[in-house]
Amino acid sequence: MNQVSVDMEICDGMNAEARAVKRVCDVAGALLGLVVLSPVYLIVYVLLKLEGAGPVIFRQERIGYKGKPFHILKFRTMKVGSEKDGMPRLAEKKDDRLTPVGKFLREHHLDELPQLWNVLCGDMSFVGPRPERKYFIDMIRKENPDYDYIFLMRPGLTSKATLYNGYTDTMQKMLIRLQMDLEYLQQRSLWMDVKIIFTTVSFILKGKKF
Repeated sequence: MNQVSVDMEICDGMNAEARAVKRVCDVAGALLGLVVLSPVYLIVYVLLKLEGAGPVIFRQERIGYKGKPFHILKFRTMKVGSEKDGMPRLAEKKDDRLTPVGKFLREHHLDELPQLWNVLCGDMSFVGPRPERKYFIDMIRKENPDYDYIFLMRPGLTSKATLYNGYTDTMQKMLIRLQMDLEYLQQRSLWMDVKIIFTTVSFILKGKKF
C-alpha cells in the first residue's frame, strides 16, 4: 500500500449530489433498522440488565465530521470503571475488561446497533471511517498529519478498514486504517458504499471475525 504524501491534495470521490443521496439513504436505512431491529434492542437490554449494575448504553466522545465532537452510542460491553485511572486504553480482541454478555455482543458486532441513532441524527453514516477519540487522533497526527482529511467525511458504522484491518490495537494498525480511509475518500461512490454494506452483512452472518 503506497503512502499518501502529506503535501498531496486529497480530493473527495463523491460530488455534492452523491453526498446528498448518501445522506438520504442513511436516514431511511437508520429509521428502517431501528424499527426492524427493535426486538433485538429489547433482548440485549434485558440481558445487560440481568448481567449486573451499570448503564445499558455506553456513551463516549469521539471526533467526527468537520472535526466536531459527538457522543457515540454503544451497548455496554465492558465492566464499569474500565478506565478508572482516566487514561484512554485501546480495546483488544481478548480484552479482560469485557463482560460475558459484552464479549458476545462485541464478537457479533451487536454492540454497535445503537449507532443507528447516531446515523439518524447525522453524527455518522453507514459507511465511513470509524470515529476516534481526540487522544488517539493527536497521536496519529504526529505520525501522519493527513488525518485531517478524515474530517471531510461523516464517521461510519463500517468501512473497508473495519472489514480488512480489524481492531486497531496498535499504532501501526491505526496508520494502516488511516491509509485505507484516505483511499476510500478519494475513490468512494454510492456503489462502493453498497458493496461495503453487503460485505459487512455477509461477514456478520457467516460469523467471520473482523
